[in-house]
Amino acid sequence: MSRIFTTSFASVYPLYLAKVERKGRSKAELDQVILWLTGFDEAALHRHLAAGTTFEDLFADARLNPGASSITGVVCGVRVEDVDDPLMQKIRYLDKLVDELAKGKAMEKILRGAPQG
Repeated sequence: MSRIFTTSFASVYPLYLAKVERKGRSKAELDQVILWLTGFDEAALHRHLAAGTTFEDLFADARLNPGASSITGVVCGVRVEDVDDPLMQKIRYLDKLVDELAKGKAMEKILRGAPQG
């Protein structure tokens, strides 16, 4: 089992935030990407952050967006669409979305054409 599975999401969230903020993106945009992928509302996201939920438990509680299967590309030298472990693939999906946000991709493209609300 990968160490990331039992790592608390709250311990990685500030790293995601620092990454996107360095590139001029906002916490609201980061949260929007996370909410899109996980199906959480803001209250659920904040509960998971406050509780120190592990990545394993975070994704066990998530209702993965049906559009997530269209997330493709390379993260850490691995093609996300080729990751065999379902949990690791979900974590890589999140990593890829954060990368795209940090790289300045349009939100509509990051959210795979989902309407902005």
